[in-house]
Order: sequence, then C-alpha cells, then structure tokens
Amino acid sequence: MNTTIRTLGELKAAGWKSRSVKTELRENLTKALRQGEPLFPGVLGYDDSVIPEIVNAVLAGHDMLFLGEKGQAKSRLMRMLPRFLDEHVPYLDIPGSPVHEDPLKPITRAGRDFLKEHGDASQIAWWPREQRYAERLSPGTKFADIIGEIDPAKLLSGTSMSAEDALHFGLIPRMHRAIFAMNELPDLDDLVQVGLFNILEERDVQIRGYPISFDIDVLVLFSANPTTYNRSGKVIPQLKDRIGATIQTHYPRTRELGVEVMEQEAEVELGGDWPVLVPRFMRELCEQMAMTARKSRYVDHASGVSARFSIANYRTMIANARRRAILLGEKPAVPRISDLAHFHASAVGKLELDLMGSHQMTEKQALDAIFAEAIKIVFGEYVTKHGVNDIGEAFAKGVKLEVSDMMPSAAYEGIVKRVPKVWEKAFEVNPAESAAVRASCAEFVLAGLWATDVISRGERQGRIQYET
Repeated sequence: MNTTIRTLGELKAAGWKSRSVKTELRENLTKALRQGEPLFPGVLGYDDSVIPEIVNAVLAGHDMLFLGEKGQAKSRLMRMLPRFLDEHVPYLDIPGSPVHEDPLKPITRAGRDFLKEHGDASQIAWWPREQRYAERLSPGTKFADIIGEIDPAKLLSGTSMSAEDALHFGLIPRMHRAIFAMNELPDLDDLVQVGLFNILEERDVQIRGYPISFDIDVLVLFSANPTTYNRSGKVIPQLKDRIGATIQTHYPRTRELGVEVMEQEAEVELGGDWPVLVPRFMRELCEQMAMTARKSRYVDHASGVSARFSIANYRTMIANARRRAILLGEKPAVPRISDLAHFHASAVGKLELDLMGSHQMTEKQALDAIFAEAIKIVFGEYVTKHGVNDIGEAFAKGVKLEVSDMMPSAAYEGIVKRVPKVWEKAFEVNPAESAAVRASCAEFVLAGLWATDVISRGERQGRIQYET
C-alpha cells in the first residue's frame, strides 16, 4: 500500500480494506508458507515440533501461551511473530489519541466523532510493523499498566467517571490492531488476570466496576514456566481456558544441535588479528556441560538450565584462549580444558541448586561436579579403553605432569613424549601438525583420565598437576 496517502478518501480510492490483526497474520503467514520462506530464521531445532504448532495457532486465530523452561527461545518466538504483520497499516491521525484507530472502524467515541466530523477528508497516518508489538514482564505489573485507570485530572474537569473520556488507556487498548505479549504469566496478581480474561473473552474493558466496551483487536501472547503455570492457584482457571493454544518449547534434543545453537547465539568472531581454532571436542564439552546440568541431582530441574549457560561458557573459553595467544604471541589460539577452568565466572547464577539433593553443596562445588561429569561423557566417546589402561600404568610409575592455561603450546611436546601412548592408542582424534592443537588434545586426555578416576588431579596457584 502507498504510504504517501494522507486522507481517508485517498485510502478508499486505493482500494484498502480493513482486516483484523489475526486475519492479517493468517494471510501473510499463508503467503510465506506458499512461497517456501523460512518462517522463524535463526531458531534452530523447532522445525518439526514448535514451529508447526505456532503455524496452526496463527491459522486458527488463537491467542497463544509459550510454555517452557528458561532459555528455550520463548521470547524470541513471540518477538518474531510481528514479521507476519503488514509493513505499515493506516490509522486515523487524531491529535492526542492513544489508539491507532482503524480508518473504517473506529472503536472509541473520539474516533467516531473525528470520522463523523471530517469524513473522507480525515487525516491518515501510517503505523510501522516494528511498533505494533508491545511486551511486558509480569512482576510489578498493575491493572492500570495493561488495562487502564480512571484519570483523576479528567474527573476534576467534570468528566463523568463512567464515561469513556475519563479513562487513561493501558498497554492493551493502546495496542489495538497489534500484538501484546505478557512474560511470566503466573506472576501476575489475580486482579490483572481477571482483566486479561475479560480481554480474551469479550474484548471489553472494565475499570472500577464501570464496563466500557471496546471492540479491541489484539493478539495476546503469554509465556510461562511449566512448574509455576501448573501450580494450583497461580493462574485462574478461566484465563487458562480462554488461551487458544499452548506452544510447548524444549531444549535441543541432540548435542550436535545444541552446539549449533551455542555457536550461532555466541556470535564470537573467530578470525581477526588473533584467530581462534576451536577443536570439536571442546565445542561438545561446552554443550555437554549444559546437558549434564539439566540432569544433575545438584540442580533444581524445575528452573531449567538455559542455553545461555553453554553460550556464556563458550565465550569465556574462547576469551581466555585468546588472552593466552595475545600474551604469548601464539597463533592461532586453541582452547584447552584449562581455559574452561574459568567458566565459574560465566556460569554462576545461571542455574539454581536443589538444596535437598545437593547436600548443601556450594554452587562452585556443584559446577565442578557437572564439569567433571561432562568431561567423562565426551572423553568416553573419543578414547578407547585399552589405551587408557596403558596410560594409567605410565602414571603408576611416578609420572607427574603439570599444565596451565598460560603454558606455551610448545611446552606440551614434553608431555606427549613422557606418555607416548596418549597418541598411539588412546586418542582417536588426529592431533594435526599444530603445537597448539596438540596441547589442547593433551589436556583433554589428561582431564578425561582424571574424570574417569585413572589419575588424580590437584590445583595450585593456577597450575594443574596430574599424577597417579
């Protein structure tokens, strides 16, 4: 549509027709489906599960609840739905009006009076797609914030309390002909939930007992954690019953997909003046730590472990490897296990302990246990058992090896010579010609032997010593 149109008469002459926001979404999504466009670009792992459910909900004209644990892209999916709105929609350009009125179907008395007074000469403005989405986090949200309130100043001027003109509009009336999203639905107090129930059921507004009916045209989205949403009394049954579709999200179902999500979301530049080469097993280890945490008896499963856990640890690992490269003048930087030793700084606060199951462990102790278990799992996929035994015998003869995150890669050549079986039998990944890659491999094997109880490990002043 031509956004240079400035009057209602010109808009009618151009053939513009009014559509509800749900019809607009449905028709634009249908067009995208027919043309084979990616519907939610950048969202990975949901093609056969979550995305079909969203498409069905849009086609059915449902309001939606995105139900899942933290870090499952609920907010991202909600924020991507406006891409199926028209690029611009026209509205009556009424001075001081908080509502973007449909030029053919105004819902407020001010809008109807404006149209009656000016007719086809009514001024038209255009509402861009990116402004037709509003989001609110539920903690602290009041009824007046999203529904509205009586404006005391208008009452003082003589306006009747039961009149439409006495209202101060909340977010939902202001998002007429748009999308409104409420995060963490169970945290809303009952009064606000009742107001939302009225919006979903009748699309009307009731403020302080005075019903003022608007034909509010809005798509309402919610997000919630399954544990709190399903807890009795957290969400009123009438509101649950009016939500058209529940979209169940989930964490990546394979480690390979988790690694792909982690690398995409981390947005780390691996090139530049100090390039970084990340071995596959180090990528897998970062993601495995998150997967292990989600099953750990030390972690509260109800809260979940966000994808941000692995993303932040991945960034920390690469940052420390790059720091070493800068200090030692090594290129490329290759992350090692000792680089991940700094992961506490990025991991603390990203999981909640199960105090009953953790036996009063500290968060650091729980993280260390998760780290060790993740190393054990990944190590077991790369290393053959017969090689491990030979290395254990070498350590039993008194071999002691020391590593650190700031040790030059060339220093690891001595480690390889002292335990040659590491390369001949145990490790099934080609250590390549790079000393930095061989150093990373050596640390991985040593950490794996420690995690599988073949050798012991001690830390002292930032240096790690492995011995029998």
